[in-house]
Amino acid sequence: MRLILVSGKTKEFIFSPVDSAGDIAVHVYDNWPEADWASECVSRAEILRLIYQGRFLHSSVTLGALGLPLGRTTVMHLVPREHLPEPNSHDQRQKSKGGSSSCCSASCCIL
Repeated sequence: MRLILVSGKTKEFIFSPVDSAGDIAVHVYDNWPEADWASECVSRAEILRLIYQGRFLHSSVTLGALGLPLGRTTVMHLVPREHLPEPNSHDQRQKSKGGSSSCCSASCCIL
């Protein structure tokens, strides 16, 4: 997995499909690349958050649950953040209706 910081710095790590986002945060924190990421150091592992395909991952989500291809490099962003953001109201309405949260669903019409 290639992790990208907000600064654009990257580092590659190897993880298993059973590893969760929380496990990854702890591993990265415990093995912080001092030479490359010294200026990006955080105070504790719990504030490290992974972003995959534009979505924050909850700490319990495993890589296997994401359906990532085995043997290929997956890119995720790693950001320091105390709490996950609340889902926006559009996403919540769509989920409650059982629909997709993407812009161009079947009920969308652009004139």
